[in-house]
Amino acid sequence: MKRALAIGMLLACSSLCGCVAAVVGGAAAGGYYVGKDDRSAERIAQDAAITADVKARLIAEPGIRSLSINVDTHNGNVTLKGDVQAAAQRSTAGGIAAKVKGVKSVRNDLTVK
Repeated sequence: MKRALAIGMLLACSSLCGCVAAVVGGAAAGGYYVGKDDRSAERIAQDAAITADVKARLIAEPGIRSLSINVDTHNGNVTLKGDVQAAAQRSTAGGIAAKVKGVKSVRNDLTVK
């Protein structure tokens, strides 16, 4: 009985350790930059708003597979990464990003596949 209890406790602890790592990893993925970033919280929020606006406009653009485009913003500088099907889509995505309020520059690293 004690052995079964001990094994049960070990299994519970090991499974909880896995959950803790998943939670910490998930929190790190969502909030990593807040703790390690030199930007103010306000700037981080502004960059997040720019990213969301660019992404929303890409989603609304017919003919662009927006789910294959990653948008990152740092101090108003937007980087586009991912794959598009044609050079025109690459150009359109860059133009869309450049028109968003608060964008200082656009680095278009989209690959035509």
